[in-house]
Amino acid sequence: MAFDAGMLASILYEIDKELTGGKIEKIHMPQKDMIVILMKNGGGSHRLLINAGPSSPRICITNEKTENPATPPMFCMMLRKHLGGAKLVNVHQFGFERAARLTFQTYDELGFKTEKHLIAEIMGKYSNLILTDAADKIIGLLKSVDFSTSQKRQLLPGMIYELPPKQDKADPTAVTEKEFNDMALTAGVDTATHTFILSRFLGVSSLIAREIAYRAGGSADAPLHVTAPALWREFSAYVDDIKHHTATPTLVLDAENTPKEYSFMAITQYGDHMKTVAMPSCSALIDTYFEKRSRHDLLAQRASDIIRILTAAEARVTRKTAVQTAELKDCEDGEKYRLYGDLITANIYRMTKGAQFADLENYYEDGALIRIPLDKTLTPSQNAQRYYKKYAKSKSAKSHLTEQIKNSAGELQYIKTVFDALTRAESEKELTEIRDELYHSGYASRMKNYAVRKKVAPTILRFRSSEGRLILCGKNNVANDYLTTKVAERSDWWFHVKNQPGSHVVMQSAGPEDEPTEQEFTEAATIAALYSRLSDGSMVPVDYTRVRHVKKPAGAKPGFVIYTTNWTAYVTPNRETADRLREK
Repeated sequence: MAFDAGMLASILYEIDKELTGGKIEKIHMPQKDMIVILMKNGGGSHRLLINAGPSSPRICITNEKTENPATPPMFCMMLRKHLGGAKLVNVHQFGFERAARLTFQTYDELGFKTEKHLIAEIMGKYSNLILTDAADKIIGLLKSVDFSTSQKRQLLPGMIYELPPKQDKADPTAVTEKEFNDMALTAGVDTATHTFILSRFLGVSSLIAREIAYRAGGSADAPLHVTAPALWREFSAYVDDIKHHTATPTLVLDAENTPKEYSFMAITQYGDHMKTVAMPSCSALIDTYFEKRSRHDLLAQRASDIIRILTAAEARVTRKTAVQTAELKDCEDGEKYRLYGDLITANIYRMTKGAQFADLENYYEDGALIRIPLDKTLTPSQNAQRYYKKYAKSKSAKSHLTEQIKNSAGELQYIKTVFDALTRAESEKELTEIRDELYHSGYASRMKNYAVRKKVAPTILRFRSSEGRLILCGKNNVANDYLTTKVAERSDWWFHVKNQPGSHVVMQSAGPEDEPTEQEFTEAATIAALYSRLSDGSMVPVDYTRVRHVKKPAGAKPGFVIYTTNWTAYVTPNRETADRLREK
């Protein structure tokens, strides 16, 4: 789903209501294509996010907390210089384009009141952020565009800002019914309705075009001759939603509750194949949709080295385990070698050197004859000793291979716990903690340019139960160890999802006699289930016990503990509950 002009209009309406008159307090640039402007307005603080990246361009009021680089980029420093302390006085969309201008009132170098514009072009891979003065002269921009990049429009400091060249399409908010019907007639009755809308009108995404076609003709692919009687009615209803600011922010989810589409209007075209959720605002809709994608982008961009190490280690251990299992199966012949040695010894008086085999009675199985291969260069006694040695070797190998397979299974389980922690990493600090963990676990040889850093306290999430009791949650194996063995008291309650990778969760207790309420146990178990591999499940089993019953074996991998005297609770992970309890 593209961030289309209708969505931009709805977002700008929210920004105008919430932020106009607000004053800029801080400007951050957490990513190379993203800025976050902290503003104060009406006694409250707000965060305005503008992303001009090619994969997820957007603008919205956000609740997303971002980690900022130690050294701000040059573009961020320029924005701080020109917009620090400025007041937002106007929000404007250029026609029905995916471009917006935010006008700020500020002061120039001589102390005179002036205006400056921050222009956001939300146009896919051509997205950009441009800062101009009151006369639209470009002061600076995120991405310069010169003649080598584009022959149609250049964007460079010192130039006058110009909109992108106009397309040969109509503005849907300005078209009349007669003009619309004339366009439909010239398009041809067999033309797909969504194709007609996309080719003739500005700023309409394919999702919206298909939705209009579905509402008018019962099918997203319906041709014009089917949709014609109701097409103008549905098209004008779409336009009215934009003009009158009557958006119905809608999130479309698949069967796994993964966000697939988003829209400022209700989506009905998927029927029972997708689930739709109405959101309280378009900004909340955008935040929710991009939450998982942002996490995925973070992992892809910043954790590629960790993913490569873990993937290679998992493949290596899996191959080694397969080889060890095959060798262990071969060791099953050990008992046969012992039997051969016993039968040769029992019949040694009947045997002579030089025979290639011996047919001997197997007195373990009612005297049935068994043919035993012999080395004709050895005496019967030496042949017996040869089989006893093979038996002893297979017995030793069986014990050794069993231990190796057990160790390999443990390493695989550990790799899974690191993968699990990686899926929940939300900041560069947490990724660094995972790198440190892998380094100290013996994976340093596979980590390029790794530098040992001074140990610092790992990331621990803090929650408050409905009764005010502190609940702590580790985000990775090192944090889990630190929480369970260093922070938790013996009388505290410890929670962990049953037999699956996940976070250690500790609910603090005032002493052995201090009993949390049933609701508090449920809340702590819910947090443990949410921060685990089973976060998308239902009725997830979570073990809990006092911390005094949790032990870490000597030499165990990070995050590994054993525990006794536990109970099990069955809960369904609920992010809304966790977000409500989490300390900000």
